Formats: sequence, structure tokens, C-alpha cells
Amino acid sequence: MSMDFRAFLGAFVILAVPLTAAAQTEPIVVEAESASIGSAYSVGATEGATYVTIVNDSPGFGPPATADGALTYSVTFPAAGNYDLYARFRVGPGGGSDDSFYVGNGFGNKVGTGEWVLLNQVDGGGFTAPADTVRNGGPATTNVFKWFRITGFAGPATWTVPAGNLTQTFSVGGRETGNFIDKFAFGRQGSWYTVNNLDTGSAATGTPPPPPPPPYTPPGPPIATGKSKYLGSAHSPAQTPNFAAYWNQVTPENGGKWASVEGTRDVMNWTQADAAYQMARTNGFKFKWHVLFWGNQQPEWLQNLPPAEQLEEIREWLAAIAERYPDLEQIEVVNEPLHDPPLAVNTPPGQSCGGCGNYYEALGGAGATGWDWIVTAFTLAREYFPNAKLMLNDYSIVNDRNATETYVGIIKLLKARRLIDHVGIQGHAFSTTEAAPMPNLRANLDYLASKTWLPIYVTELDIDGNDDPVQLAGYQKIFPVFWEHPAVRGITLWGYRPGHWRTAQGAWLTYENGAERPAMQWLQRYVQNHRAEVSFQWFSVPKKAAEGTVVGTATATDADPGTTFSQWQTEYSSAGGIFAIDPDTGRITVSDAAALRAVRKGTPLLLSVSVWDGYQRSNPNLVLILVR
Repeated sequence: MSMDFRAFLGAFVILAVPLTAAAQTEPIVVEAESASIGSAYSVGATEGATYVTIVNDSPGFGPPATADGALTYSVTFPAAGNYDLYARFRVGPGGGSDDSFYVGNGFGNKVGTGEWVLLNQVDGGGFTAPADTVRNGGPATTNVFKWFRITGFAGPATWTVPAGNLTQTFSVGGRETGNFIDKFAFGRQGSWYTVNNLDTGSAATGTPPPPPPPPYTPPGPPIATGKSKYLGSAHSPAQTPNFAAYWNQVTPENGGKWASVEGTRDVMNWTQADAAYQMARTNGFKFKWHVLFWGNQQPEWLQNLPPAEQLEEIREWLAAIAERYPDLEQIEVVNEPLHDPPLAVNTPPGQSCGGCGNYYEALGGAGATGWDWIVTAFTLAREYFPNAKLMLNDYSIVNDRNATETYVGIIKLLKARRLIDHVGIQGHAFSTTEAAPMPNLRANLDYLASKTWLPIYVTELDIDGNDDPVQLAGYQKIFPVFWEHPAVRGITLWGYRPGHWRTAQGAWLTYENGAERPAMQWLQRYVQNHRAEVSFQWFSVPKKAAEGTVVGTATATDADPGTTFSQWQTEYSSAGGIFAIDPDTGRITVSDAAALRAVRKGTPLLLSVSVWDGYQRSNPNLVLILVR
């Protein structure tokens, strides 16, 4: 899923920052509210900070196209060199709808150049405690002013100030209201700053992070090679390196969204969609289109067209995709119908609905079924893509029984008309927070499978964790629930490298240099693991055996070398509690001698035994014990 984006800064401001000689590592701090603030902004004060915030969302949530949409600083540095960028801001209660903004992709006035980098999902991350070192990630969330390290999260890896040109222009542009910006800071690269250093402008005293692991290039082949289900990833420029060594399914992250392709009417930009498509075709991977219809990232020019004209444009959109990509295997037809339909809600006349498309009525609105617009969308998709598998997609489905039941109702409408082939559930980190063993999510996944009888695909999986052990535990808890479910036929991660939409939350799996985090290493071993097989065995035991008598030891085989078996257990026993199995060794002993003496000689007693190989539990197999 891609969250709604709203602006938090805009209006043209020029701020000269006077600087005196500074200590070598003192940060250059720029107060946002020190500028002359235009009508697009308001200035306020809360929690001891004076802040600037945008009054309305940026048009179409895009980067600044005019001077009025940009905040431009003229910053004089004390010395040439490389710098890191930080910002202090407060994300409002809207969380992911109050946080995104742009910075220029390097120094210079970026107005009208298109050279902007989006910072999104910064509602999570940042630091507030004075002694905390401000690194990427962090525990801070919303409704609090926090320092956030932008370098390493988005934008240039280095802000370079050349000798002889110490005064540089720095540009910011906003998208979402609700974000109160207090200040920016440039710190010497290689120095690490505490919250107190950045608050006070004092020399760096923070603790450097441990160095990243050595660079690594994965040899391939893709992780799920030879498996019955695919394991893929979203594809974008940031997610391209080493893609074919890990994944065997491709989904364009943003390149297939209507506004990305046709932001200007009748001017098509297929660059990112083409790159994703070619990645799939060159390597023989499955390709899934994301997405035909959605209430976000739709062309701004579409919003106010008459419904009949909107429908004409919809047909042109579908025809253009079908012509350029005639062999699509899977298509997400409607994205987020429960959460983000293409409908302008509470949008004042003349105002942008934020790329919502506003073609809900052109597709039939609620109509007689309550979901006519979805039925029409799938009918059109079947017309233009008769050979593709058509999919519905949404987030927060299997973590909420009410949402699951509503989703099933829509699917049944489509299934009755033979319009849907696959079911998509996104699997974002905010929807998989239930404690292990996740009984509610498992039950809802079972319900979705049993009520629809359609293949299920997890379409946008991400699992957070700035700390390696946290992310690893998350993968070990969540991933097997989806991967081992018989109705789930494939999983697509929503990125795996820095530049991930949840970089601040630590959802990335590899470093910029290719080094793998522990969760990535575990994921490969888990998916490629061969399930252990418990051997069928036959033992006998004297009728009068004493408690503790060893009957025999269960055994298992595993195609993977070096497996250590553990967690032996009995799944079923016709002998009641007569026998016990040691969970560490598989040794079977008599545990109830009195009950054994009551069994007739010649009676076969059955145990159904399974074992854990470190990644998966085996299927159970029988151990027969004959009483003699």
C-alpha cells in the first residue's frame, strides 16, 4: 500500500542565515520560523517551539512546481566539506497522513526542476531524549517534536559544500498538513549529534553506530526457486540492485499508478513500469500490475471531468496498458476499496482531493449492490485483459474480522459474475502486530480462504525493526503464518533496501552495500528449507515394563545438511498417557506402568510424532508400539 500524502510546508521563503566562526563539529541550525512567511503558511507555538506549518495540502501532493510551493534557504557554511541533514518537526495525530514532505535532491533552488526527493512515513522514527544520538530510525512517533536524520533515509548520501562556494541554497517542499516544522540542521559528516547538540548548536558528542557489515553480492538464484509459490518484491530505482538474485516476481512500486504514468493528460511516462516489466521478462519472473483503480495517486486533471468523460479516459488508460503490456499475468484491478475509494470526500469546491481521481460515480457508485463501482471496474478489466488473473487488494483485512467479512462480500459479488481470480491482502507491518501465534489473523485468513475458494496473495509485506533482533523475531513470527498457509500462493515484499517506504521503521533487509541483515539471512534459509520427515518405526514393550523403561527413539531425516532436531512431540496417541517422548532426543519411555499392565498382550499402540528442524515442524508420522 502507499499511504495518503499531504503537505507540511509550501510557500517561497528566502532566509539568510548569519553565521559566526563555529567549532569544527558544531551544527549549522536554521530556524524555519525565522523567515518571512507567506499566506500558504501559518506560524504557531506549542511545547516550547515556534513552528511553521502549511495551511492546505500541496496540489496533487506533488513536489513544488512554482516558487509559492517551495521553502528555499540560503545557508552559509563555516567551511567546505561534507554534511548530513537533520530536521526537527512534530507529526500530528494523523500519523501517515500528517508526515510527508520533500527536500531538494542536493543543493540548489529546485523550483520547477523536478529534482525533489520524497520523505514519507516519518511518523515513526526520530529522537527526543537529550542524550540520544540522532541516527536513522529511532523510537519517537507522533504528537511530539523530534529530531530526525534525513541523510541515510532519503535524498543525497552527502551534502557537499565546495571550497570557494560556502553559501548554498537548500530547498524544501511539502505535501501534508499536520506536520509542524521547527528547524533544520546540517552536521559534519562523520560526526554524530545528540538531541541536545542539535537543540543547542553545540559540538558533536554523540556515539557513532557500529560499522555496517562488509559489502556483499548475493549469488542467486532467487530465494523461492523451485517452490510452489513465488516470493517477489516491489520494483523501483531504489529497489533494483541485486533484485534478480533474491526475487522471482515483480510488481512496480509506483510506476504502474495512473498519476505516475499520465500525470499530464495524454502524456505518458512508462519509464518505471517498463523497467519493472523488463526485469520480469528478462529473467522469466511473474509480473503483476499495480494498479488500475485506486483513490490515491490518480491524475489531478481527472478529478473534475464530467463522469462520461472520466469513463472515456478510464477506457483510454486501460487500452494503453493493454497495448503496451499484452501478456500481463496478474493485475490488481481495485486497490484499497474499503479504505481509499476514488471518491472526493469533504473536498471544498475548487480544491484538490489529493489525487483521489473522483471517478467513483463514473464507475457506477454504490448502485444496487453497494459496490457497483467495483463490479464495473472488474468488468472493464476483464474486457481489456481477458487472459490476466484479476485481483482485489486492500490492507488491514485479516487482522480485522469485520473487514474480512466485508471483503468476502465484495469478492462473492465479483465471483458470481466470474470477474475475479485472485485475492490480495497487503500485509503491512501495522496490520501484523498481534502477538504470536497470531490466532485472530490465522482464523481470519482461514475464513477468507474457506469463504472465497480463491488463491490468496500477500501483496505488500513489510516487517519493521530498526534493531536486528526485533526484525528477525518479527519475520519468524509473521512470515511462516502466510507462507505455510495452503491458500497463499505467493508473497510480495514491498521493498527490501534503504529507500523502502518504511525505511524509518527499519523494514529494509539489506544495507546499501548489499550486506544482509539477520532477517534476510533467516528468510533465505527458511524458504529454502526442506521439511524434515519423521521415520515410520515399530517397537515393542513388555506388558510389565516399569516406568522409565526406554521403548525406543524416534528418528527423522532431513535433506538439509547439519540439521539439529528438537521439540519432538506427540500429536496423537491411542495409548493415552502410557508413553512419553523426550522433546530434546525423541526417546520414548513408559510413563504410566499401571495403565500399560491393563493393556492386553498383542495390542498395537499408536503414536503420531513430529519434530522441529529449526525452521519448520515436520508432518507427523506413526510410531507403532506392540505390547508383548
